Amino acid sequence: MRKVWVVGGIGFGVCLSFLALLVVGTYSAAAGLASSGAGAVGLAKGAVPAMYSPLVQKWGNLCPALNPAMLAAQLYQESGWDPNAKSPANALGIAQFIPGTWATHGIDANGDGKADIWDPADAIPSAASYDCELSKDVKSVPGDQSSNMLAAYNAGAYAVIKYGGVPPYSETQGYVKTIRSLEKSFAAPVGRVQPSQQAAGAIYYAQQKLGTPYLWGGEGTPEQGGRFDCSGLTQAAYESVGITLPRVANDQYNAGPHPARNELLPGDLVFFSTDLSNSRAIHHVGLYVGGGYMINAPYTGAVIRFDKIDAPDYFGATRVTKDGAAALPSFKPGA
Repeated sequence: MRKVWVVGGIGFGVCLSFLALLVVGTYSAAAGLASSGAGAVGLAKGAVPAMYSPLVQKWGNLCPALNPAMLAAQLYQESGWDPNAKSPANALGIAQFIPGTWATHGIDANGDGKADIWDPADAIPSAASYDCELSKDVKSVPGDQSSNMLAAYNAGAYAVIKYGGVPPYSETQGYVKTIRSLEKSFAAPVGRVQPSQQAAGAIYYAQQKLGTPYLWGGEGTPEQGGRFDCSGLTQAAYESVGITLPRVANDQYNAGPHPARNELLPGDLVFFSTDLSNSRAIHHVGLYVGGGYMINAPYTGAVIRFDKIDAPDYFGATRVTKDGAAALPSFKPGA
């Protein structure tokens, strides 16, 4: 159970008014921000579990059409980082290779004498290698090289060549959009992250719940007396502005890009983890309101309230986007 720093020495009404001013002032300042900068794609802190991060960083740079964040997005979408994943279609391992595809594209990347579909040290490099083979197959096709590569992964190189780019298949177009959206949630930001257009509405919703008792597993239903836990509150806040987030806090981390601590804006989700190198260990989430404070549902016995975000277990933040939330897998990674 996490420890929090409660706003002390200030009456609740005064505290609410003070922080409301922070929200308005900080959110208004967001209007002038814009993203800028370019450069090599790195991984956002902790977005990839530490045990896989070196592999993803290394092999994600195997060819120009691929980058580490894109490779991470594919792996997360396929298996949620579960090396033992097995789909109903018999896709196996962390990279979800079909055995027939593995037979021709699996590689022994760790040099132990065996190309093992279940071993991430082989499967992650094999996924990157397969992507890059496909990028060569469609290199003469006009359009975005990375999107064409992803389309070839989903529909086959022949279809991409035939249609001169991403083919008009809803499944393929959806797959490309999903990976390109998820890619942003795994990439270390370069320059400022664009402010969210829905943040003010999400904050307004959460403010209406201040003082509501916490309930483990709470989603605010009438049967639950309108009570929430931490991720139930953030999910409901963004649902109120038309964005559907996953139910679990560590899944919500991948719903958009990740602003730095000194670039936080009201509406950003702020996360706390038992392992600061692994987003899968996130155990708490709140809604940032400005001035170093968040609205959150902290723990059993407490109420929804304002708390400071500066704590030893502060992990990072996510600026939620509609496309980012929609791209998240429907399964519960790791389940």
